[in-house]
Amino acid sequence: MLDELFERFEGAFSENTLRAYRGDIDHLMSWCIDNALDFNHLSGAELARYAESMEDEVATATIRRRLASISSVFNLAQIDNQTRHPDLLLALKRIHRRKGRAQKQASPLTRDIKAQLLEVCSNDTRGLRDRILLELGYETMRRRSELCSFKFSDRVSSPDGRHALRLNFSKTDQFGMGKLIPISEELTDLLDEWEAIAGHDGYILRGISTGLNLTPQLCPHSINLILKRLQRDAELDIEPSLTGHSFRVGRALDLLNDGESLPKIMLRGGWSAESTVMRYLRAWEC
Repeated sequence: MLDELFERFEGAFSENTLRAYRGDIDHLMSWCIDNALDFNHLSGAELARYAESMEDEVATATIRRRLASISSVFNLAQIDNQTRHPDLLLALKRIHRRKGRAQKQASPLTRDIKAQLLEVCSNDTRGLRDRILLELGYETMRRRSELCSFKFSDRVSSPDGRHALRLNFSKTDQFGMGKLIPISEELTDLLDEWEAIAGHDGYILRGISTGLNLTPQLCPHSINLILKRLQRDAELDIEPSLTGHSFRVGRALDLLNDGESLPKIMLRGGWSAESTVMRYLRAWEC
């Protein structure tokens, strides 16, 4: 039944959302099998036991995410949904009191950190790709999957000589209204140089094989690996290690220190909730 349901989901949700839904549902189904419970008729008390079973294994944010996924899938599948049952809500309150609600924040990749990473980029094809990733991630403040979705055909130049990239879809724009994101002359020049190597079609960010051959598209997960390599080469002692989300946090902090307003920062980063931005800024701003 669930396979048929997820087939119906195709096209209605992003690939990342579908992957998260399936992973969270699979986790619940495995727990149901281990505990001889009926997946289709879980009571509030049983869901409370499920939440408490995860307490020592994962962060509270992961527990909340899994339960949110389960609630969404149950509603769409018309399965009895007890995720708002008092037993489960009370279990979550107990878990939060014991473990807290704090989420692990990404380390900020500010302009100073970016400058140090740029210094260790090599002078070959991989180094050029790495420089483009650093500038693209910092300037656009996009999520990993969004960075990897940019194509050369998304480049736009206005009559007054300004340059931008068209973002066709994003986490907060699932239906493709699109937006233009301004980019600097420096990044534009890098893209011109890169386009001469990678070709005029296809994705901007590419994977690079051992023989320096380009793959059709960079995997979003590879962004974290590239940043960890550059951080290691630059001998930067940053904990936790830089990730793709570090671009967003670092640029938001720089914009704040430059005197930009919160609405402007939200607009630049594509945030729809003020609380999300404030959580980042509150965690790192001194």
